[in-house]
Amino acid sequence: MERTVIVDALKRTDIGAEINIKGWVRTRRGNKNVSFIALNDGSTINNIQIVVDMAKFDEDALKPITTGACINVNGKLVESMGQGQTVEVQADEIEIYGTADPEKYPLQKKGHTLEYLREIAHLRPRTNTFGAIFRIRHNMAMAIHTFFHERGFFYFHTPLITASDCEGAGQMFQVTTQNLYDLKKTEDGKIDYSNDFFGKQASLTVSGQLEGELAAMSLGKIYTFGPTFRAENSNTPRHLAEFWMIEPEVAFIEIAENMQLAQEFIQFCVRWALEHCQDDLAFLCKMYDNDLIDRLKFVTENDFKRLTYTEGVAILKEAVQNGKKFEFPVDWGTDLQSEHERYLVEEHFKLPVILTDYPKEIKSFYMKQNEDGKTVRAMDVLFPKIGEIIGGSQREEDYEKLSRRAAEMGVPEKDIWWYMDTRRFGTAPHAGFGLGFERLMLFVTGMQNIRDVIPFPRTPNNCDF
Repeated sequence: MERTVIVDALKRTDIGAEINIKGWVRTRRGNKNVSFIALNDGSTINNIQIVVDMAKFDEDALKPITTGACINVNGKLVESMGQGQTVEVQADEIEIYGTADPEKYPLQKKGHTLEYLREIAHLRPRTNTFGAIFRIRHNMAMAIHTFFHERGFFYFHTPLITASDCEGAGQMFQVTTQNLYDLKKTEDGKIDYSNDFFGKQASLTVSGQLEGELAAMSLGKIYTFGPTFRAENSNTPRHLAEFWMIEPEVAFIEIAENMQLAQEFIQFCVRWALEHCQDDLAFLCKMYDNDLIDRLKFVTENDFKRLTYTEGVAILKEAVQNGKKFEFPVDWGTDLQSEHERYLVEEHFKLPVILTDYPKEIKSFYMKQNEDGKTVRAMDVLFPKIGEIIGGSQREEDYEKLSRRAAEMGVPEKDIWWYMDTRRFGTAPHAGFGLGFERLMLFVTGMQNIRDVIPFPRTPNNCDF
């Protein structure tokens, strides 16, 4: 008999039909006459109930069916008397695929802390919480590809191994095949990379943006969606050493259209979650964050407030004068902290905010300078509970200006000659932005820690599984 996945079985109305269900046991209860098994196969947050008439089975043979065991059930689809489901399965045959010793299986029925579940990341997808999160993660990836595909963007694969440091971040993981116990050095004591795999120093990418720009200057509009790596020693609930980024780059648009694209993109993704992940969102809303669904609707139903960094700083300074306490001081020229960003969104405007025109000193070399000589056409999209969720800018398309700025910021032109070439040969206005996928996941799931929205988090001193 062909297997029916539980998400489909729960929708069936052909009462009396023979059905095959496979899955993992969440709970088993009952008495010597009847047993009730809650079975889940990952296709939905909802379990299906298997009713076992003990008179039909050898009791000893069923003893190994405990929480965590995997079973294969043939039976009859019947109407359910219990609450919360319309159908259940009356078992005729049960085959045990795999047992789970109750003394050793770590996911017993009692609730577990998220911290504990991080220690058993290989098993946590079997919990309701992580089943929900990873189904939503899939849906968000589908939303991203759908949004860009429908708008004529091309999905472009940028390299993961690179010899350039796009952000000037300096916090990159090195890639080498050299024997670290016996490194070849030059006469002046520096590491000699001539024998290394690429013949030069190479690292894992911190962003696909620079290569994405090259593609936009030929294909028109592209997006990247792939893993990025930052060797920041940041042990915070918002940072990962390996995370996923979405980076659209578009030729022939300027900052205003870039802001509009960012708003439409993120509203599309959140709307997709509301439409396609209702059961999982309802669970997360009930268990973790009562305001979650309201907050998601809030983002889809409101235009984002646009204002300049200078206006934002003025609002924050006025708040301080009126008695508002911030942990970090705020002054023109400083990078805003997430507490400042959240104040603008949650308390002042009560709207998502797009801040533009940041001081050039705190932004990257490739951002287009404004006429004032002090600010650049950068934009950050700020969200409730998260702070910055998207960062982007109009890119500097003028060769001379870009060359000057790179020199000022210590980016050697010999490392980015290929990037500069797009400004030498047929340059054009263009803009783009980056969205950290896990930041989006934090917002959509209501989780508090970024380690809980990626299957296997990579953080300082943690590379398990």
